[in-house]
Amino acid sequence: MSGQQAGAEQRREESSAPTSSPSRFVLGLDVGSTVIRCHVYDRTARVRGSSAQKVENVYPQPGWVEIDPDALWAQFVAVIKDAVKAAGVQMNQIVGLGISTQRATFITWNKKTGHHFHNFISWQDLRAAELVKSWNNSLIMKLLHGATKLLHFFSRNKVMLTVSRFTFTTQHVTLRLVWILQNLPEVKKAVEEDNCCFGTIDTWLLYKLTKGSSYATDYSNASTTGFFDPYAMRWSKLIATMVSIPFSILPPVRDTSYNFGSVDEEIFGVPIPVVALVGDQQSAMFGECCFETGDVKLTMGTGTFLDINTGKTPQHVNGGFYPLIGWKIGHELVCLAEGNAGDTGTAIVWAQKLDLFTDAAETEKMALSLEDSEGVYFVPSFSGLQAPLNDPCACASFMGLKHSTSKYHLVRAILESIAFRNKQLYDMLQREIQIPVTNIRADGGVCNNAFVMQMTSDLINEKIDRPAHFDMSCLGAASLAGLAVGCLHEALAVLELVL
Repeated sequence: MSGQQAGAEQRREESSAPTSSPSRFVLGLDVGSTVIRCHVYDRTARVRGSSAQKVENVYPQPGWVEIDPDALWAQFVAVIKDAVKAAGVQMNQIVGLGISTQRATFITWNKKTGHHFHNFISWQDLRAAELVKSWNNSLIMKLLHGATKLLHFFSRNKVMLTVSRFTFTTQHVTLRLVWILQNLPEVKKAVEEDNCCFGTIDTWLLYKLTKGSSYATDYSNASTTGFFDPYAMRWSKLIATMVSIPFSILPPVRDTSYNFGSVDEEIFGVPIPVVALVGDQQSAMFGECCFETGDVKLTMGTGTFLDINTGKTPQHVNGGFYPLIGWKIGHELVCLAEGNAGDTGTAIVWAQKLDLFTDAAETEKMALSLEDSEGVYFVPSFSGLQAPLNDPCACASFMGLKHSTSKYHLVRAILESIAFRNKQLYDMLQREIQIPVTNIRADGGVCNNAFVMQMTSDLINEKIDRPAHFDMSCLGAASLAGLAVGCLHEALAVLELVL
């Protein structure tokens, strides 16, 4: 699976088919939780060259998950150079750069010097778990829920109903950022001096690429922070004020496909336009052409993400699924609702570290070699349990172990737990989102596993389409970039017909 590749990889696609315009290429990058990958696409969306490197997480304390920004920057630059070299093209033939990133992983830095105050705080980080619990049980939240329930009763305004069921989670940036503001004196001081910038990975990369001349995020990334209002399409004054997040540190929010500025010439020798920033799940939705209301994407990578296209307006949800912006291109706005499970690929990687198997590809045969798991069950919650349980303190565990339990039973139980969580998310989608499902398309490294795919399909009683290629976040970012610079229009039309 893609999340378990170690080291760097380079590859060049061989094909006898001619390209329609060999002089114009776009780059699609995906900065995922485990791998940073770059593909060079021609105008027919064919991959001409690729490069990837493993993202190394840092674990300074139990429950804390960070990424070294300097190491990530070096990898980001390297995969671009290596992919372009593998494609056999020149940097001046690259007409646009699209960047897809893991969402809700953030950093703060000095506005004047550009120096970061701390490592990236990952979306998997649990340092704010106690803050989350405290806030969700606080008098302020009780008053907020009570007041908005009352307003909904009299007005029947569905936004009020959604707010009445709002809760904080560790996966949202909100309370992890509050933790940073409360615990790092240098950040506090910088905020007081109006010298602090906040950004998710996309914003920070843009800032670095343009050497500080461009500072922005897009709607898809902003909407996953937990303090963006998707109904008003702006940072939420209510939440920011409630938890004391200063507006002065937040970046402007732009369209997803947009001219964000050009890469400084010193980095690659030419000023490559950065023309798309997008969250990885939204990018995968775009790459899989989930353009119609009711289209569903099931991504099984580091975590599981179930997204449904809800049309032009955010869905009013009941506390399990979360309303997001899919993408905004000019006047076109696509909204999503999303539910997720935090530990999918991470559970398989963990089992591999315990020497239950050598290669993830073995797990399918191991599971199929048994009739059942012999009553063994696994709870995949290394980073807590997300909706519908929303317990950040839940621990991963096996249940039902016996003297006869073998590593085969353990592996099957882990794979079954992924399918059970998929079923749980799908049932929640059916309950909360009053939109008929039209198509379900899967992506991510774990969808290579036929056992998980078939069990998920059986449990939800739906057909799930699996693409021939799984790097949909790269394709989505490249497609959004291609739209901005006049490439890939033909390719998108073809993809929409065949997917």
